[in-house]
Amino acid sequence: MGYLETTQSVYKDAALTPDIGLCCTTTPIWQFPGLSIPTKMQEMNYGCGSTVHPRDLVNNPKILYVGVGGGMELLQFSYFSRQKEGVIGVDIVEEMLEACQANFEEAEQQNGWFQKEFVRLEKGDALQLPVADSSIDVAAQNCLFNIFKQDELKQALKEMYRVLKPNGRLVMSDPICEQPMNAALRDDERLRALCLSGSIPLNDYLKMLTDVGFGTLEIRAKRPYRILDSKHYPTDETIYIESVEVCAIKDPMPEDGPCIFTGKAAIYFGEEAFFDDEKGHILLQNQPLSICDKTAAALALLNRTDLFISPSTHHYDGGGCC
Repeated sequence: MGYLETTQSVYKDAALTPDIGLCCTTTPIWQFPGLSIPTKMQEMNYGCGSTVHPRDLVNNPKILYVGVGGGMELLQFSYFSRQKEGVIGVDIVEEMLEACQANFEEAEQQNGWFQKEFVRLEKGDALQLPVADSSIDVAAQNCLFNIFKQDELKQALKEMYRVLKPNGRLVMSDPICEQPMNAALRDDERLRALCLSGSIPLNDYLKMLTDVGFGTLEIRAKRPYRILDSKHYPTDETIYIESVEVCAIKDPMPEDGPCIFTGKAAIYFGEEAFFDDEKGHILLQNQPLSICDKTAAALALLNRTDLFISPSTHHYDGGGCC
């Protein structure tokens, strides 16, 4: 049995018997007016963050969600796309699709606005999505792609890029790890399926996105996730794993490279009313302006004593300029 087959087996079991805490963090569940999330959906929340951001979801977008779990985020997405098949959920595990559909039956009873026809469930593979080219406004996956090894991860990202419309958004939540892991951890198929041993460094994760062609990246959150210690896992050192939420936008790639927003800001505190770098960035007196890392590096090269550039907060929530 290969690691992908092991993963399917793990999530087949998790579909038949909800495994509370299988992957989830203590991230609060988004609550919206008039939205009631069935208990079983919450118990089957096998994500490591959130991919539902209201500012992505204007004008009744067409949404794709890969790896359906119990359907919680599909329900949250349909809150913003109340149309027949406004949300498409794809999963390779038949039992997970069946459990998800059953949860929608209960969600329909608890939410007067929701109709199960808002979501179309499809059996399919993240490596070969059953979705047309350039047909999706927002694509999302939560704690799935970190399971893939490099070649499969590259293919999964290419598939997401393919189905997105121009300027469409891929919203992802995945574990990351800056420390190297030994072969015993990396080759443990069950640990990989449990979203523990497939984690890669953040910069490697971002590069795979830009290599596919995404011109703009936003890091929206980064938080503690898990510890792998020598008492419970085959490792001599304590390994710290975080989870990250990233939005990759299908913008044209700038000639000077991608715009990656990691939560940096520039503040001008000179004698003039504003500072203009003559490259499209105007900083008002003592007002922070969100900037991408590329712009931050260019401003730092000016060596100005009246310009402060903050470190990355890994929490970018829009605004600013690039």
